[in-house]
Amino acid sequence: MRCKKMVDVGRRQFLRGGALAAAGAAAATVTTTPAQATPANAQVDYPSGKLANVADLAVNEPMDIEYPDADSPGVLIKLGQAVDGGVGPDGDIVAYSVLCPHKGYYMSYNSEDRTMNCPGHFSRFDVEAGGQQVWGHATQNLPQFTLRVDDNGDIFAEGASDLIFGRPSNVL
Repeated sequence: MRCKKMVDVGRRQFLRGGALAAAGAAAATVTTTPAQATPANAQVDYPSGKLANVADLAVNEPMDIEYPDADSPGVLIKLGQAVDGGVGPDGDIVAYSVLCPHKGYYMSYNSEDRTMNCPGHFSRFDVEAGGQQVWGHATQNLPQFTLRVDDNGDIFAEGASDLIFGRPSNVL
C-alpha cells in the first residue's frame, strides 16, 4: 500500500532539485552576508623583537632565531637577491618558523634549492616565494615573519603571516 501523498521522483529529477536547492541556499548566503574586506597581506601580530643585525648575516647561511618567544624556533636568511617580502638594503632578508605547519617537525634549510624541508612527511617550502609549499603533506604555507630593518641595520620581527604550529591562538 502506497501513501497517496508520496511523489514518485526519478534520480535525475531528485538530483536536479537538490542542485537547485543548494544554489538557492548559496545565493541566500551571498546576498544576506555583508561584504568584508580581507587584507591581501593578513598577518598575526606579535610583539616586536630584535633578531640580529644585517652585518651578522652571510649570504645563504641561515641564522637560528626565536620569535615571538623561546618556544618558537625560526631561521633568518639573507638570500643574496631581492624577493617579495624581503627586507634590508638588498631586499633579500627573510625569516620563517622552522616548525612544519603539518605536524610540527623541526625543519632544516637546504641552501642548494633554497627550501625548508620537513623530515617527518617530506613537506618542502620555497623561501624565495614567501614560504609557499612546493611538496608534501602540509596544507598551508610556512609562516613567514614580518621583518623591519632600522637605520642601524638591526633586524626586528613584528608578526607572522600565519599561525605558528602548536599555538592554539594568535596571541602570546
